[in-house]
Amino acid sequence: MKITVIGTGYVGLVSGVCFAEFGFNVTCVDNNLAKVEALNRGEVPIYEPGLDKLMAKNTQAGRLSFTSDIAKSVKDADIVFIAVGTPSKADGSADLSYVFQAVDDLSATINRDAVLVVKSTVPVGTTKSVKKFLADKGVDIDVAFNPEFLKEGAAIDDFMHPDRVILGVETKKAKKILEQVYRPLYVFNIPIVFTGLETAELSKYASNAFLAMKVTFINEVANLCEACGADVNDVALVMGLDKRIGDKFLQAGPGYGGSCFPKDTSALADFADDFGVKMPLVSETINSNNLRREKMVAKILAACEHKVAGKNIAVLGVTFKANTDDMRDSPSIEIVNELINEGANINIYDPSFSTQAKRMFNNVAWKESVNDACEGADTVIILTDWPEFKALNLKELRSKTNGGLLIDLRNIYPVKEAEAAGFRYCSVGRAFN
Repeated sequence: MKITVIGTGYVGLVSGVCFAEFGFNVTCVDNNLAKVEALNRGEVPIYEPGLDKLMAKNTQAGRLSFTSDIAKSVKDADIVFIAVGTPSKADGSADLSYVFQAVDDLSATINRDAVLVVKSTVPVGTTKSVKKFLADKGVDIDVAFNPEFLKEGAAIDDFMHPDRVILGVETKKAKKILEQVYRPLYVFNIPIVFTGLETAELSKYASNAFLAMKVTFINEVANLCEACGADVNDVALVMGLDKRIGDKFLQAGPGYGGSCFPKDTSALADFADDFGVKMPLVSETINSNNLRREKMVAKILAACEHKVAGKNIAVLGVTFKANTDDMRDSPSIEIVNELINEGANINIYDPSFSTQAKRMFNNVAWKESVNDACEGADTVIILTDWPEFKALNLKELRSKTNGGLLIDLRNIYPVKEAEAAGFRYCSVGRAFN
């Protein structure tokens, strides 16, 4: 079976590489010629653990190739996945221009016996609109929708061992072909759920919005913990032990960011309004998360007694989460820039060495290690929970700093451990003395 994946962003590249690992012949397409040339040289444009080795393995095996020629790549394909971006517009709605540009580009040459699968996250009704768009051009083809549920930093494992696979189809033919595509997962007893197009489209948004609400809820509980003397880590532990709730996405912190939660919650609220349905829980989740960054800045300034001008502040981690170089809507953007505006001298160390991040901040010093960043620092701030930040020698770290203030916005360390190392320790949803 020949598979073509259009778009080599996070979803498209991971999906294409993993489909090749399943044993299929895969062609990944992108209209960015420089990116395609880099991929053909074996260069991976995103930070995702293990992706470079898997890509090299399947390229060398002859199962994976990259091209900018969309017309040629879809001519003999049995199945074509569209995995281009759907960023948010200024009003919060999803920008579908890349989806329909891809559809337009493939319309003249696509194999009419193929199945066209939208994998990009799109509002309800989009896949049927794609089918109509093609029909208006005289192209009668089966369409389907297959949402992705990939976590950055664990995307390969999520693809190879997913919680479930959702497939929105209209025809027996589409169902049969998609069953063949995901047959390698049957051995793991992965639930393969076939639904209608609208149900599949909505399931992606509903899942992400619910997880975003969990993050926002525990952050609001953290606010209450700080006011009443409770410990949010223990509250989250108790909640997570309830199997109806679960312990995932109950880590208090600076709020959600990244490529999915911000745009998907905004898009869900927007297209629900188009259907005449109000979703106040989703709208308030968006509002509460936006306010979270301001609260974190206020927390930092208060811990520093509002004396940050001219002070040396070490920032550990700026990507929106660990094991990725993604800076999209990262809480660190507002937090670091506000500290710069307050006159602080900022040293940053991020294990991803993200080029995105280096374009994001001006007037900061980039360091090669934790020790370099923290040398002589008046304050150390942990913004991202990278694994290496979870095993710091706190006493040694304290000896390198001047001020002895550790602000941990990821609650990595027990309060007593940090204080025993000589730090004044400020965390989220826990007492600060």
